[in-house]
Amino acid sequence: MGKVIGIDLGTTNSCVAVLENNQPVVITNSEGQRTTPSVVAFTKNGERLVGEAAKRQAAVNVDRTFFSIKRQMGSDFRAKVDGKLYSAPEISSMILRKLKKDAEDYIGEAVTDAVITVPAYFSDAQRQATKDAGRIAGLNVLRIINEPTSAALAYGLDHGQQQKILVYDLGGGTFDVSVIEIGDNLIEVLATAGDNHLGGDDFDERITNYLVTEFYRQQNVDLRKDNTAMQRVREEAEKAKKVLSSSSSTTINLPFITTVKGQPVHMEMNLTRAEFNEITKDLVERTAIPVNQALSDAGISAAELGMVLLVGGSTRVPAVVEEVRRITGKEPSHNLNPDECVALGAAVQGGKLGGAIVAGSSAAEIILMDVTPLSLGIETVGGVSTKIIDRNTTIPTRYSQIFTTAGSFQTSVDIKVLQGERQFARDNKLIGNFRLKGIKPAPAGVPQIEVTFDIDANGIVQVSAKDLGTGKHQEITITASSNLSDSEIEQAIREAQEYEATDGQRKAYIDARSEADTLVRQVENVMADKEKRKAMDSAQKKSVKSSLSYVKKLISRTKPTNVSEEQAAEIKHAADELRNAAAGLI
Repeated sequence: MGKVIGIDLGTTNSCVAVLENNQPVVITNSEGQRTTPSVVAFTKNGERLVGEAAKRQAAVNVDRTFFSIKRQMGSDFRAKVDGKLYSAPEISSMILRKLKKDAEDYIGEAVTDAVITVPAYFSDAQRQATKDAGRIAGLNVLRIINEPTSAALAYGLDHGQQQKILVYDLGGGTFDVSVIEIGDNLIEVLATAGDNHLGGDDFDERITNYLVTEFYRQQNVDLRKDNTAMQRVREEAEKAKKVLSSSSSTTINLPFITTVKGQPVHMEMNLTRAEFNEITKDLVERTAIPVNQALSDAGISAAELGMVLLVGGSTRVPAVVEEVRRITGKEPSHNLNPDECVALGAAVQGGKLGGAIVAGSSAAEIILMDVTPLSLGIETVGGVSTKIIDRNTTIPTRYSQIFTTAGSFQTSVDIKVLQGERQFARDNKLIGNFRLKGIKPAPAGVPQIEVTFDIDANGIVQVSAKDLGTGKHQEITITASSNLSDSEIEQAIREAQEYEATDGQRKAYIDARSEADTLVRQVENVMADKEKRKAMDSAQKKSVKSSLSYVKKLISRTKPTNVSEEQAAEIKHAADELRNAAAGLI
């Protein structure tokens, strides 16, 4: 097996790492950055952009740029671009494919295996959707692990003393908290809780709404009607949040944000940290509920914690740090980079699964014991949700329970699989259903039907039902709500591979065209210089003008869509001819 990469597929930013010399190392991307924006864009000329390139052009391509796609994982979300529908796993796969390529460039060999992290509170459908995204990206996902557990694994490498820690993970789109026991080469999750709809994006949105409301009050102009202006404000809001993590105030300056009666209008206003704290106060306070829930489920008090580990970029917000102090009575730890530690832990787990860890080392000896975040059960008589596996049960696990029929002489039963903590089925999430047929007719209460829940190490659920009287058996593996069938996933894989091939051709063409364009400007500068023109004989002038005209013609007639290798070679050859004609001049 080749090297196994660890991927933190984040809501706003993603990170990839690999194990080298028994230590996890963050891989820089093609732009030289240690994290990659989780942004995908489709340009009007057919290009797909991922990461910083996609983020940079968002303001001028709002409707074809996708942020925070992680929040749509496990749903039936579809984005329509140029007549084609893309599911959340397909868009996520484009981010994963870039991370995979960056890793291959760094390692110097093909990468096929990965460990991918997900929020601890991700449902079964969201976990399955993440696996689907990996598969479409050409990755064999060896394991899905929870983000707080992964961070604890990175921390436990160098801090293996016996203690209970609380991992407070506030990312771009989700919030997780896990109580974890570390020691004796064991990392055991005692309890986990969270909120899948709370993260840095929500803080950005509060600043955005504040700025837009203030601008309307000052200028009587509603920017919400202008998508391009709103994207510019969102970008500035994110920057303001980061500045306010270290400064007491910041100035938002957006020239030419809109026009009124043909006249440009600018946005310029101050935002203080105190104002930011006020408009986000309820978001910060919301994190206390999962923290207290996790501590209660683990059966410990905050005083028993040895340490609180901060994970996720949003934990840099001073009010968040202060809230952690208030809830736990502890000074939170900044021992690990909150943007990178999840990927580092995933790389360690990848090294373990791939056999890359040196035997006898601390990393080799560590055993991970994670839990399922939500209770699982089925719907029974009266719409009641009957639990079969309680939340915070260590995984992998398998539980069975005997049920019977509600009506006399039933020959089939419908099994509705539920996830959640509420007493009634209607209030929990239906994650799958199937029918067991062939039950021997009998009075109500006589048939014995064994329902078994099997949760693997990825947290993915398989449910089976068996009539103990007839031996009839039926099972279901819960799949993502995106409803991508195996054939659709295979089709997405083929399209991704085809795009990668055409993308290589497009890049070769763009590189050749860019080089030719630079050469044209150099030659035109020479031709505009009287002294240099005098130094040229008539034959050279004729040759340069002819070659220059031909290169400019190729540049203007060919656009970077559906380009072929021949077109890239043609423009490169023409540029070489021009370079030869202008030899000695540039």
